[in-house]
Amino acid sequence: MSSTVTSRTAPYARTVRKESGGPGLLLAHGGGGSVESNFGAILDELAATHTVVGVDYPGTGGTPKAEAPLELDELADQLVAAADAEGLERFAVLGYSLGGNVALRLAARYPERVTALVLTATFVRAGNRLKLVGDLWSGLAGRGESELLARLLVPLAFSPAALEGLTPEQVEQVVRETAGSIPPGSGDHVDLIRGADLRAEAARIDVPALVIATTEDRLVPLALQRELADELPGARLAELPTGHLPFAERPTEWASLVTEFLSELPAG
Repeated sequence: MSSTVTSRTAPYARTVRKESGGPGLLLAHGGGGSVESNFGAILDELAATHTVVGVDYPGTGGTPKAEAPLELDELADQLVAAADAEGLERFAVLGYSLGGNVALRLAARYPERVTALVLTATFVRAGNRLKLVGDLWSGLAGRGESELLARLLVPLAFSPAALEGLTPEQVEQVVRETAGSIPPGSGDHVDLIRGADLRAEAARIDVPALVIATTEDRLVPLALQRELADELPGARLAELPTGHLPFAERPTEWASLVTEFLSELPAG
């Protein structure tokens, strides 16, 4: 099996896995994440059946930080540009967290090219609670308060069971690792949460869709995830008993939900 190839010559750093020769699958990562950090744990499983392409948003992975505020349209367009560069005419899109918004916008802008959506731990509108968390996240990131930001994010990202299963020493280690992994573009990413409301776009999307709700999520409330499933016509809802980090807590189950759904799609 070939290794992941990351391109730094394109506008956005690109991760590509083409060894299976299977149908296209685009990856849209979450705010403060990257293709590797959000999908690395399941990339082999995805690449076994699909040609996988993802991009790192500005300020994370191999993509330099943007000088101007980010726009959802730009993230969606750059992901499609990466698909074009790899010869993918049609593709499914797997969006995680903020990447779910990217996937929805992509499907709205390029309806003839999207074959299916898989949306995990995400939302169709931010709501007041998530907006307030995003405001705090952005503010702390902008001031370089990495440790304080990590102390905010760790209890929100982990399920209660996973967090309470750690020793105090392990919790501090997780906080240190989280603080050290926060990318320069983290605040720019979460700024996209402000005013996020894609309900009108979601209502017009007409492709098979699976919403994977993370039921122990303290960052994106379960009610918002279920609302997304309600707003997408004909969407299937699956629930995964994990916090906001399915790739850390239940990667095998997450990968199975994604690949089983995609395997049911008609060819072409």
